[in-house]
Amino acid sequence: MKRIIGAVLALCFTGVSSWAELQLPRVFADHMVLQRGQDVPLWGTADPGAEIVAEFAGQKRTAVADKAGKWRVDFQSLEASAESRVLTVSAGDERIRISDVLVGEVWLCGGQSNMDFSLNMLKGKARDPQYEPVAEYLRKEIQSADDPLFRQFKVGRQVSAYEALSEAAGVWKLAVPGQVQEFSGTGYFFGRELRRELGVPVALLSCNWGGTLVEPWIPAAGFQASDAMKSYYDEQLSELKNKAAAWDEAAVRAKYEKQLAEWKVKADAAEANGKKAPRKPRMAEHPERSNRIPATLYNGMLHSLVPYGIKGVIWYQGESNRAHYPEAYAERFSVLIDSWRERFEQDDLYFYWCQLAKYTDPVEQPVGDEDGWVTVIDAQRRVTAKPNTGMAVLNDIGEAKDIHPKNKVDVGRRLSLWALDQAYGRELVCSGPLYRDSEIRGNKVVVRFDYAGSGLMAGRKHLLDPAVEVDEPLKRFQICGADGVWQWATAEISGPDEVTVWHADIPQPVEVRYAWAANAEGANLYNREGLPASVFKTR
Repeated sequence: MKRIIGAVLALCFTGVSSWAELQLPRVFADHMVLQRGQDVPLWGTADPGAEIVAEFAGQKRTAVADKAGKWRVDFQSLEASAESRVLTVSAGDERIRISDVLVGEVWLCGGQSNMDFSLNMLKGKARDPQYEPVAEYLRKEIQSADDPLFRQFKVGRQVSAYEALSEAAGVWKLAVPGQVQEFSGTGYFFGRELRRELGVPVALLSCNWGGTLVEPWIPAAGFQASDAMKSYYDEQLSELKNKAAAWDEAAVRAKYEKQLAEWKVKADAAEANGKKAPRKPRMAEHPERSNRIPATLYNGMLHSLVPYGIKGVIWYQGESNRAHYPEAYAERFSVLIDSWRERFEQDDLYFYWCQLAKYTDPVEQPVGDEDGWVTVIDAQRRVTAKPNTGMAVLNDIGEAKDIHPKNKVDVGRRLSLWALDQAYGRELVCSGPLYRDSEIRGNKVVVRFDYAGSGLMAGRKHLLDPAVEVDEPLKRFQICGADGVWQWATAEISGPDEVTVWHADIPQPVEVRYAWAANAEGANLYNREGLPASVFKTR
């Protein structure tokens, strides 16, 4: 009995000691990059009441761990530096030494698969042979990239339905041979542009998961923004708790083993007949391990980075929401932006995103409001009304046969234009034409645009080449009258920032749309800087 009690006490004290050790989140590790030009938080845990001393770049900061063992210090406005330096944190006899620390620009990369896909995942053979030159470009980039001042921290996948976790797996990598292939493709080409233009170290905090909705990335408090969002959150959590309560692990495993046995018989028969085997079954996971529950990915992944010093966010997501409340996307995405700004303690945090690229077969006839894909991309356009935001329009670089288009080169470049213009004051034309307003004049509608640059043009883009002006009529404009019947319209550039639209059989037009489809193949309105116009509707 004494031996048992002693063992239990030893375990208890071991647990306390482990908890009370001086610890930092995993993002604070060798090869990290700190944000220049603003206060940089550093936080962790230690024994309650322990005095913490943190030193870096000639600055010494102190704090005292609170009753829960939590502490935080802030380094003041650091200057950019490519010098490999050491950051130290100590508490009494405990000491943590972090090596090869740089100072530069730090951007958070969030979203689903088109942000999550690494260069290695994108380099494979193109589904449509016409895009194979882009895949070959990616392969060569992986082979030639060698920039140790460009880095990425990839957050490990983790879910948490009910509480925000302070830690998640992750490791820093450098854009050098043997490591660069793990970089987010979208993030890589965004960061590569910043490295070229700014000449300072650049880091990406890659926090994303393929196939995910916008809702799991919103913190729980964000769902209090409206009655509709609160109702959605409460319903989803109630459903989760009911499913968890009814979960029968033994029954689920038995069902899976039966399915697996049946599959093996079919797979063996297919192999014997030289045919493709059916898809192997997967055992159902516990409901609380789902990555579709609201707030679960913020809790499990993003919260571990809060409030790391960052310049801004780039975001590529929305594909999954085409069939999940697409009509609510504008509100929910807007709340995500506000919530992340609050968590990172920056009301004016720069936030740039990708409008979904074209996908599926082109439509032959004008489509209505029932298309979830175009509903999401128009919602993304409307969210640009928020300050310090911007959107990379991608309706000219998608692939009909692949929801993960190879061309992340132009994606990253177009995102970088927003950052270089807004965040770094380069005064660039950072966007293609965005709808501003319209006016009905008799049987015609005059549409005016922001970001017309040096003028509008009909253009065409081929793979990675810049868009060029073409001598052809504007395409993919739609118009309707009071009957709501949409027709392909005639459209002409009628001024530096305006297009006039009409249809001979519609004497009293009501509304105009442009590129209103999941794949608006042939949409060709650009500014002369070679950036495409976004989908829009005038009402």
